[in-house]
Amino acid sequence: MKTTKWFIDPAHSEMQFKVKHMMITTVTGTFKEFKSEVETEGDDFSTAKVTFEAATESVFTNADQRDAHLRSADFFDAENFPVMSFVSSHLEKTDDDTLKLMGDLTIRGVTKPVSLDVEFGGIGKDPWGNTKAGFSLNGKINRKDWGLNWNAALEAGGVLVSDDVRIYAEVQYAKQV
Repeated sequence: MKTTKWFIDPAHSEMQFKVKHMMITTVTGTFKEFKSEVETEGDDFSTAKVTFEAATESVFTNADQRDAHLRSADFFDAENFPVMSFVSSHLEKTDDDTLKLMGDLTIRGVTKPVSLDVEFGGIGKDPWGNTKAGFSLNGKINRKDWGLNWNAALEAGGVLVSDDVRIYAEVQYAKQV
């Protein structure tokens, strides 16, 4: 079967993370610059190979001071590690429209295995005749596994930033012809 390449449509995709702040609220961040490619056999995503990269300098949380801190050596160290990446190792079908995507996530030069839940949204043609495929992804990682250790103790107990980071992505891919 012929290999098909799909490239992410950044205008119709987003990659977010959510982290508890002071253990009482959740802060949402995103990466404004990213790219991803999927290779499939025909239009069958059950054996897809997925690659993803995000520019760490493009992190955005709607607070300039926090964004600068996230780019610093305390977190992403964007100057020395300008890209975080994911490379899939395999997929497991869990039912008709859901998959488990396993692969290696690299942040700050540290690579660890992760597992993401994937919901397949379907395949359709846009008004210009392009074939698109849509997916929703989510998962959770412990940021300290990648050396993102900075934190501050709170006077009343607890810490400023949770270790758990929830990952959410809504992605649309365009089939290459």
